[in-house]
Amino acid sequence: MQKIVDFLQRRGKLYKLIKEILPKELGVRNKIKIYHAVDTRGYFTAIFVISQKSRILLKDVGRLQSVYDKLVLYSDHNFKYKMIFIDAPLCSKAKRALKDLGWSVEV
Repeated sequence: MQKIVDFLQRRGKLYKLIKEILPKELGVRNKIKIYHAVDTRGYFTAIFVISQKSRILLKDVGRLQSVYDKLVLYSDHNFKYKMIFIDAPLCSKAKRALKDLGWSVEV
């Protein structure tokens, strides 16, 4: 968590509230960390952190989008920003698909 906050501060993003949402609350079995953040201007940000050994492929993008959809329903509002931190090899097609869906991808 501290690494994420430090990285975001270096990019000029300050958050007044960062709350972790357990995947179990969303009914998801993936090993993923999900954060719901509010910046100083009042905009909501969804932050996903994925750490795995296997490569993230195009089929995983669909699963991440379904987790995001469940998060929107759980939080009862849309998010202005979507960020994903990946600590795994990433397929170039998956990265392009995430960017097309509006995600900010950090590997």
